[in-house]
Amino acid sequence: METTNKAITGQLQQLANKLNNPTPMQQVINPNPIQQLLNPNQVVNPNPMQQLLNPNQVVNPNPMQQLLNPNQVNNPNPVQQLLHPNPLQQLLKPNPRQQLLNLSPLQQGVNPTSTHQAINPAPLTEANPILTQQVLKPELTTKINPVSLQQMIRHDRSMISMSDDNMMVKQIHSTHAPDGREFDVRPLFQLVEDILHRATPGVDPSISASQPRFETSEGSFISLLEALSFTIDRISCEIAYKSLGGGDAHATALSIFNLLSNYSWDAKLVLTLAAFAANYGEFWLLAQIYTTNQLAKSMAILKQLPVILEHSGPLKPRFEALNNLIKAMMDVTRCIIEFKELPPMYISQDVPALATAMTHIPTAVYWTIRSVVACATQITTLTSMGHEYWISATSEAWELSTLTHKINSILDLLRKQLDHCYQYIDGKIHAETFRMLQNLFESIHIDNMKILRALICPKDEALPLLECSTKRRVNIEVVRRKNVLLLISGLSISHDELSILEQIYNESRVPGTRMESQYEVVWIPVVDPSVTWTGAMQDRFENLQATMPWYSVYTPKMVDRAVVRFIKEIWHFRNKPILVVLDPQGKVVSPNAIHMMWIWGSTAFPFTSIREEALWKEETWRLELLVDGIDPTVLNWVKEGKFIYLYGGTDIEWIRKFTTTVKTVASAARIPLELVYVGKSNKREQVRKCIASIIAEELSYCWQDLTMVWFFWTRLESMLFSKIQLGRGDDEDPMLREIKKLLSYDKEGGWAVLSKGSFVFVNGHSSTVLPTFTEFNKWKDDVPPKGFEIACMDYHNMLHSDSQPCCRFEFPSEIGRIPDRIKCPECLRIMEKYITFGCCHDENAINALY
Repeated sequence: METTNKAITGQLQQLANKLNNPTPMQQVINPNPIQQLLNPNQVVNPNPMQQLLNPNQVVNPNPMQQLLNPNQVNNPNPVQQLLHPNPLQQLLKPNPRQQLLNLSPLQQGVNPTSTHQAINPAPLTEANPILTQQVLKPELTTKINPVSLQQMIRHDRSMISMSDDNMMVKQIHSTHAPDGREFDVRPLFQLVEDILHRATPGVDPSISASQPRFETSEGSFISLLEALSFTIDRISCEIAYKSLGGGDAHATALSIFNLLSNYSWDAKLVLTLAAFAANYGEFWLLAQIYTTNQLAKSMAILKQLPVILEHSGPLKPRFEALNNLIKAMMDVTRCIIEFKELPPMYISQDVPALATAMTHIPTAVYWTIRSVVACATQITTLTSMGHEYWISATSEAWELSTLTHKINSILDLLRKQLDHCYQYIDGKIHAETFRMLQNLFESIHIDNMKILRALICPKDEALPLLECSTKRRVNIEVVRRKNVLLLISGLSISHDELSILEQIYNESRVPGTRMESQYEVVWIPVVDPSVTWTGAMQDRFENLQATMPWYSVYTPKMVDRAVVRFIKEIWHFRNKPILVVLDPQGKVVSPNAIHMMWIWGSTAFPFTSIREEALWKEETWRLELLVDGIDPTVLNWVKEGKFIYLYGGTDIEWIRKFTTTVKTVASAARIPLELVYVGKSNKREQVRKCIASIIAEELSYCWQDLTMVWFFWTRLESMLFSKIQLGRGDDEDPMLREIKKLLSYDKEGGWAVLSKGSFVFVNGHSSTVLPTFTEFNKWKDDVPPKGFEIACMDYHNMLHSDSQPCCRFEFPSEIGRIPDRIKCPECLRIMEKYITFGCCHDENAINALY
């Protein structure tokens, strides 16, 4: 008690000295008490001495008047006593609440309590002495005198527009002293997000009801909340107290940073948002239920909510600005949490994108906490000053929009860096998965499950396959320990390719066939990961699935990007379909069996490279090699030993001359002749027109089904590609030379292959074949002794030696295995290599998008 009296005496003595020796500025701003005493009528805002000498003029008694003239104070209620306590009473006999809120400087320094540190942390007074004065001597913030709040807003405006971010970053870094305590902020943030979403005014209740409920029954989360509740309450009290006192928002934000100095940046942010959500959610909870709950109604009246909601129309723009800021705060918090959750095994802070983000996260945390203070002040202003002031305070609305713009600018920068981080991580995971696939295919397995799961369902999808014939999803176990043919293609796979494959597949499923159920086909659709998946692509994919009798990956999205890379780099897939064969142990026995599938069909089973070599050894240059499996009519002619001339091209005039001349020669030589038009490898529409003319003019037999024309040329190309795949592309094999010639002639005009039964005796270009028959008179005498086929062959070879046509091969870029070099089938020199671009104006070409 003696110490207290000394303190009072010292304070009174300091006050007397200030009154006796005022500075010039004090005399201007605060007139001398003696002057006020001599001219009491001129006093508008009486000071304590004037109020003491002229109590009748006192409208709003100050604390001194309340002490000396208690009868003039009309029975203050407890709230008034709490907000405007008598200073002397506080000093002599403070109540517990006053002790908590207004400790003396000596008490704060000697014996601070933990609760007092939560509400008035010591670093606040050190960081901002001006704010200390505002806290110790708060101005009255009521409807009658709202000056202090306006001053705070004006101060914030200058802070936002003129503050030095570098200095601010140094200040908040000086408060950052993490002690290693870590907790998962995601559950708490989800709870905050749920509160703020449901509390947002204007949201349709049905929409809120449709949001997934946040379950808080998990024991670990309840324990986490128990551990953090004290910290959240401290922050809430700090924000509420400073909002009522009209404190500087920057200093308030710094005080929160001091309270949370031991936490990580993301935890600081989520804890502050949790404190705000508790108060903000309570405000709107009352607004939503006060009409149906009597307790809520009483509390709402106490907070003036009915009056506020009656004027919701004029308040709508302000609430929209508030909601925009809250949304920006949540977005930037979500982004910062995502940075925290980045997997450290794939990215470190040495990565430029993450390093850049980490330098900006403290700034983002500061401005978000600063925005929390602003939002809390808005709600406090609304309930304490009423809707009239809230509507008229345009500077507050300006503050909200400025903060929203500031946070969104920071958010754009952070999102850009986050995208870079995800791309970096994706690349790391992609490379790791690619190496894993390589190792898997180099290892030995007891079955094919590991291989197929890695290719088809790397994310352990329960039913990754679709049985296309039944539209039923199935488990990958249906192909365990079977020969599996992986049909790999884009969405551009043609109807012709599918129809031929389906025919070959169905032949193997005929009951009683040796190969029944010994192999399965699985379609793996490959789509460029950089291409956005569209509705048109989905329709195309589903239409293709509907035409297939085998299994298919359920959706192309299940095929990992690393798998796509593996397929392209290791199996040389471009865009043309390939058929990779896996044996029952998952070993690759053929990198692409589609060529032997086109050439020999199911006869090539089990479609291994060894089987492919064996089949080639059995082959010779004969007509059946060219037309086998395409047209039974031609094969019957072969069996009958007829002369069969296959010819092609799209020059209808040459076709007329050739067919007319050949028929005349055959009639003169009295040989049984059949002509078959097989079109051209491209220019589908021109081939269609030629077929129509040939049929109309009855020039020869032809394949009206363009799929047969396509299959003829596909098989011929597959013969060359099969040889190249086996490493035999440059062998001086007579059969391979004839195949090359025919492919080359197709690119240079018309051509013809002449045979008697299986024996092919002429394979020539239009420039030599037609003259051979127009000059029949020159070699007709050789027919009786040599036979027609030998005489024709000798004369054609003579013409060919005099005029060798240029040879040309075209390998589409979508073909996976393009040879580095190739020998000319005519002169056996290494051919020159060019890059060409071409367009055949095919109206039926599939859009390159797929």
